[in-house]
Amino acid sequence: MKTRGEEIGIRSEVVRHLQSSLSLWQLSLGSELVFKGDSGTTEASRSSLRRGIEWSNRYIPHEWLLFDLDLSVSRARFTENDPLVAGNYIPGAIDRVASLGVSVKDLGPWSGTVHARYFGPRPLKEDNSQRSQSSLIISARASYKVGAKTNVNLDVFNLFNRKSNDIEYYYPSQLRNETSPVNDIHFHPAEPRTARLALVMHY
Repeated sequence: MKTRGEEIGIRSEVVRHLQSSLSLWQLSLGSELVFKGDSGTTEASRSSLRRGIEWSNRYIPHEWLLFDLDLSVSRARFTENDPLVAGNYIPGAIDRVASLGVSVKDLGPWSGTVHARYFGPRPLKEDNSQRSQSSLIISARASYKVGAKTNVNLDVFNLFNRKSNDIEYYYPSQLRNETSPVNDIHFHPAEPRTARLALVMHY
């Protein structure tokens, strides 16, 4: 499978305490891998072209405070027409992603981070008639420094217990009480609010 990629970007530190970069990219694939529900595997499909823009920022106004912001917008399409399939959207290709993190450190023995991750809706069919949900998950960590090489970390994943899906596909399936296969959305839900307490020791 032939693949060709190009990227151009710029990085700036003109604004005090801010590191910022902007990049444009393009990826041409000779064959796109697409998930097939019947077999539960990915299969080689038509050639495709993906293009996008990414903006990354790291802002440190104080030694103990850090902000991270990353934004990405992209466009993904098949470049070959398929007479058996209507449309050139690539199933599962996310076109909008955002990430925001706020971290504090060395506040005495304490440190902490709050991180938000957003995935925009994406096409589930080549004609874009079925689309996934968007998802926004926020997680947090509090860390206490017991000694020079020992930390106690408390992580809380999906802090606000949001109901969303990590993965979504659209394909036909048949339940025991159904007489024939039915096209529907199949998904893996995001984990509910989960806490993890860990003792971390460095040697």
